[in-house]
Amino acid sequence: MTRHGRPELLDAVARAAGLSCAGGVGGPGGAGGPGGGLRGPDGLDGLDAVEVATRVAWSVVAEPGDAIAGGLVDALGAAPAFESVLAAVDDGIDGLLGVCVQRGVAGTDDPAAYARALTKAVERWRPRLATADVAGVLAAAESVGASLLVPGSPGWPERIDDLGHHAPLVLWSRSAVGHAPAVFAPPTVAIVGSRANTIAGSEAAADITSRAVDAGCVVVSGGAYGIDATAHRVAIAAGAITVAVLAGGVDQLYPTGNVELLRNVSQRGAVIAESPPGTRPSRWRFLARNRLIAALADVTVVVEAGARSGALNTAHHAGQLGRTVFAVPGAFSSAASVGCHRLVAQGRAQLMVHPDEAAVAAIEHRGGVVPLASGSRSSGSQPSGARSSGTPLRVHDDPDVLRALDALGRRALSIDEVARRSGLSVADATDALALAQVQGLVQHDVGGWSRVTQR
Repeated sequence: MTRHGRPELLDAVARAAGLSCAGGVGGPGGAGGPGGGLRGPDGLDGLDAVEVATRVAWSVVAEPGDAIAGGLVDALGAAPAFESVLAAVDDGIDGLLGVCVQRGVAGTDDPAAYARALTKAVERWRPRLATADVAGVLAAAESVGASLLVPGSPGWPERIDDLGHHAPLVLWSRSAVGHAPAVFAPPTVAIVGSRANTIAGSEAAADITSRAVDAGCVVVSGGAYGIDATAHRVAIAAGAITVAVLAGGVDQLYPTGNVELLRNVSQRGAVIAESPPGTRPSRWRFLARNRLIAALADVTVVVEAGARSGALNTAHHAGQLGRTVFAVPGAFSSAASVGCHRLVAQGRAQLMVHPDEAAVAAIEHRGGVVPLASGSRSSGSQPSGARSSGTPLRVHDDPDVLRALDALGRRALSIDEVARRSGLSVADATDALALAQVQGLVQHDVGGWSRVTQR
């Protein structure tokens, strides 16, 4: 294998990214400038360019949540750790192990066990070290207008650092909000649940989301079918901020049936991922993604979950982080509620009695107080453009929804055709159909939007 030193690789990484150590990242020569390169929410000026670019390289080499990689980067710095791993690939781990013991890297209190773990880590990184294409990753990010967030940069969600060595090394964000702190700063409620939800579950998710956004909370979920999609759609319809956390790269909007929804999320909030652009989602990455949802949120609500639902994994991570977890009860005979009932029975979640509780708990977690009376909304701050009333949004109270429903038949229509037939804008038609979908009146598939046949 070709031997690499810092001058040959790490500085080349920065140059390939269009960076200079003196100029910072995202400033002159950044995305949109003559040199291309990274885009940051306010630029990443003042941060060491080689260190930032090497974090990107680490995100290519190591899978999400790799605690050995996280421990090395935290203790040694991204670039020195990367250089030491390159040396270990060529010469064996003895030198790297010695540095780790000297620096007191987590786990080195048992050097023999750590040496075994380090050997396995270097071996799993080896195939990617030889082919890591940082410039290609940055080009893919730039092609979809993605921003790079690193610890210490504007907009980095500090609550995610609670994951310790399992925290992401970088985050990629697609957002039209324009300033990442506007996305991550407010109290945040995660709403997750079954992909094969019931109508009752969808209505519960819609009510909880509506209460949360009216209280000024951000809603975070995973962008999946079912409960996740309901939470995102209701937040968007209310003009509120919502965040979708992906299991692949931010250029890989998944699932395909939710591509339009995820694009709307990026317009009203953010679509984020820790895997580099170009990474396809996988079962392992979905499970790893769940820890980010739990860490980003002050409160996690599981609306519906089967016995083996991935939402239970999110609840597990939230509990480990000391976050409040709520579970929504359902019929004892409902397979979609088995997981929620077990969370409560095992003491891993609180029973949600009222849909206001998630918003109250999230704001109290931040040290705030919201006077949410039973059956009413908060009178506190609210995102601009949010629809507000004393009761949850109902489709038949909304004239835009009625117009969108009238435009539909049994044949699937594109959103542009629905807008043309109803006389609504595309954005208003999208919001109206989202509300109708929550009530089970319309459906969306690869062919477009259509009415649900009532039986």
